[in-house]
Amino acid sequence: MKPPVALTIAGSDSGGGAGIVADLKTFEAHGVWGTAAIVAVTAQNTLGVQAFDTISPELVRSQIESVATDIGVDAAKTGMLASAALVGAVAAAVRDFGVRNLVVDPVFISKHGDTLLADDAIGALRAELLPLATVVTPNLPEAGGLVGGEVTDRRGMVEAGRELLGMGVQVVLIKGGHLEGDESPDCLLSAGGDPVWLDATRIEGRHTHGTGCVLAAAIASGLARGADPAEACASAKRFVRRAIAAGLDLGGGVGPVNPGGTLSADGTAAMSTRSRS
Repeated sequence: MKPPVALTIAGSDSGGGAGIVADLKTFEAHGVWGTAAIVAVTAQNTLGVQAFDTISPELVRSQIESVATDIGVDAAKTGMLASAALVGAVAAAVRDFGVRNLVVDPVFISKHGDTLLADDAIGALRAELLPLATVVTPNLPEAGGLVGGEVTDRRGMVEAGRELLGMGVQVVLIKGGHLEGDESPDCLLSAGGDPVWLDATRIEGRHTHGTGCVLAAAIASGLARGADPAEACASAKRFVRRAIAAGLDLGGGVGPVNPGGTLSADGTAAMSTRSRS
């Protein structure tokens, strides 16, 4: 029996906490077969990104074509895209090979503050990729960068979300983790609907590397399994909270969340990993 198939189009993380590595772990925890188109290779650990190099747009397109035309893609997500040329290549491949249920995680910077998207790529992201997206998942700085202004409160999240819907996105999930306070509210908006707030108390702890990747990959997993976008977003929020709670104390910096230390979406036990002391 063929499993649902999800494709991650993103950069690697040699430390294993984010990018395609975290995405594939998340797909597996949801019972989804993970495939990958690598956009960039990073030298990265819990302390930051020490170096990265991009893959040619032609090879990125070929990776997407190889998966889409043979195995098929039930849902896909993008992460680090690095440059305007790569954004354009990915958008063209998504259109040309009929990739559906696209989740766009507009990665601007890493958890450690390293720039992962060139300034000239933001316009390409808005014009070429967002109109193809089923769901887009910006945090507050990314939402501000996409709409051209600061987003600092709930009202700003709603306003930015409506602007993003106007760019052609079907569903917007703006993550509120950068807000002050004990709450971490995410704002879910769809065309013609009122804002839906996915509220949750903030989980204490510093091991949060990969949260955005895991959230977007969990949404893609839900879409691949047939969930509607709003249901997939709500389920992914619950999943990433469990992954944060299971975060690992690895290295000397910000450790990763642990998608393998939680339960899969269908309630089956996933791999359990103990934290190092």
